[in-house]
Amino acid sequence: MCSMSPVTLNQSSSPAYPDDVPLANRDVQEVTPRIILHLDMDSFYASVEMQRRPALAGKPVVIGADPRQGKGRGVVSTCSYEARAFGIRSAMPISQAFVLCPHAFFLPPDFPAYVQASAAVMEILRSYGFPMEQVSIDEAFLDLSSLEFFTSAQALADEIKTVIRNRLGLSCSIGIAPARAIAKIASDYQKPDGLTVITPPPLQEFLDPLPVRTIPGVGKKAEAMLFEMGIRTIGDLARQDVQSLIGRFGRSAVALHQLAQGIDESGVMDCQETKSISRETTFDTDTDDVDVIVSTLDSLIRSVCGNPAEEQLRFRTITLKIRYQGFITRNRSRSLSHYSGDATVVRSLAHTLFREAYDGRKVRLIGIRLSSFEKKDTCQATLPV
Repeated sequence: MCSMSPVTLNQSSSPAYPDDVPLANRDVQEVTPRIILHLDMDSFYASVEMQRRPALAGKPVVIGADPRQGKGRGVVSTCSYEARAFGIRSAMPISQAFVLCPHAFFLPPDFPAYVQASAAVMEILRSYGFPMEQVSIDEAFLDLSSLEFFTSAQALADEIKTVIRNRLGLSCSIGIAPARAIAKIASDYQKPDGLTVITPPPLQEFLDPLPVRTIPGVGKKAEAMLFEMGIRTIGDLARQDVQSLIGRFGRSAVALHQLAQGIDESGVMDCQETKSISRETTFDTDTDDVDVIVSTLDSLIRSVCGNPAEEQLRFRTITLKIRYQGFITRNRSRSLSHYSGDATVVRSLAHTLFREAYDGRKVRLIGIRLSSFEKKDTCQATLPV
């Protein structure tokens, strides 16, 4: 893993207020409303595996289904940066990944290990006492506005990166900005092991040349539609007439246009609750063997019930997921009249949901999810298997 020096994008000319002037003492027009930090672990699953197996360091590592010499089913969960150099990406068919890099190290996911590593990272972040929002197993936001200075936020980010590296042997990338979405863009700016700090005055200068796809939430379809309008960069989007955008994308275009101008009023939700815990698996070959399907479901139930038991959580809602041939997906949920932490309850209700939902067709994927927890400790722990 490479280490990069922090990149701080601030005023190139004389600032109206130096960074060491408290926000409270600045003119109201110059006050920065927030200082938001976004942390994103670098190729998290692969990094955990490399930390556990030092011999894999510097090698192409792919986490996912068994490629079976290019004939395997399933997809890539994640991969190391060395594997990405061969064109491998998350969610790519595992068979295609094998074709691109047959000499890569293909490892099955070890989600208990990833959950444990994630908990250790989040514990480090929470220890600093700032409002925190965990948004995935390997991402979180901190609201550092109380520090008042971007220089102080950068110093804290350096410390966080060092503590995570020294304690856990893992690297992360951090972005700091006056807006949540911009902080997320910044954390991806110089991965891996990067630190990018964007202060308010040059915010537009930073955003303008970036591809529109950089904006969180802009996918391939939206990118193609923007390209048709001649919009390829964030700067192009910022200069576009908002009414023409609304005509193409609806009212959601207003927020998109504002974000392109560096305007994002969303803050950090200091969430301390588990939203859902799930497990799912894709069969090597589609099957209508009920014994195999139910046996797999029972295995997933044992796995999904482990986390609530460890964290002393009780749930109310159980959801069964079935995906048939042709990627037709059906979900069936049932809520209990009371909270429960009993795995036998999950098994009984999951079997009932399966009998109600299964129509005899061949099944590609089966999954189970627990939600509506009574005791709440983390923002989310929804993991595919």
